[in-house]
Amino acid sequence: MSSLPTFNLRVYGLLINDNKQVLVSDEYIRGHYYTKFPGGGLEFGEGTRDCLKREFKEEMDLDVEVTDHLYTTDFFQMSAFTPEHQIISIYYFVKALEPIKAPLRDKPFAFDERELKIYAETKECETFRFIPWEDFNETAVTLPIDKVVAKLVKENY
Repeated sequence: MSSLPTFNLRVYGLLINDNKQVLVSDEYIRGHYYTKFPGGGLEFGEGTRDCLKREFKEEMDLDVEVTDHLYTTDFFQMSAFTPEHQIISIYYFVKALEPIKAPLRDKPFAFDERELKIYAETKECETFRFIPWEDFNETAVTLPIDKVVAKLVKENY
């Protein structure tokens, strides 16, 4: 018996600091490296803005204000992990309501010993860094929908 196709709803936040740097998450998931915007999966009973606030709190211990809607996927995107899932991603701008406490790295995938231990247990780990505006573009991120958003942001903001 085959499973029915499923929609996978994802919510991501674009945080640009006062120095015009863009926050990204560098993740190592099941043996693959990804640079993406912070965020994650919408849980049942949760609104998209609440999802994004929860994700930033869980991933970075950071309280954020979710501001303007930026983009919602308008093309078909199959999940890289689960081919019977169609990904629909919703992007918002966010503002940090407090100083960032999570360690910030100065180069991609600079995982520390603690993060690598988490990977050994869960097959996933992540770290965060800011990309300077002049270096930020669609090649700075990995996922196809993130590339669309990066290009949109770079051309219009």
